[in-house]
Amino acid sequence: MSDDTSPAAINRKRLYWHSRRGMWELDLLLIPFLEQRYDQLEADDQRAFQLLIDEEDQDLFGWLMRREWPEDPTLRRVVKMIVEHAESTDNSAYRTL
Repeated sequence: MSDDTSPAAINRKRLYWHSRRGMWELDLLLIPFLEQRYDQLEADDQRAFQLLIDEEDQDLFGWLMRREWPEDPTLRRVVKMIVEHAESTDNSAYRTL
């Protein structure tokens, strides 16, 4: 049984709630990435994801819809990972964006 009060579990819950943006398009990309890929990321990429979800919704939308890329190479790397994850999974809702 997992300990829901461990620092890792608390951090994971925080990341999940911060990934829920209220924009359907962002939710379709961020939440599946968090659930399916986050735990396998290197520590630097996990920190980049944490930084990414602190960004403004309009910036995230532009980046994740591939209209532009973040100037910060660390954020650019994690954005590309999220986009590639969405394109490589059976996410039919993403394909309609």
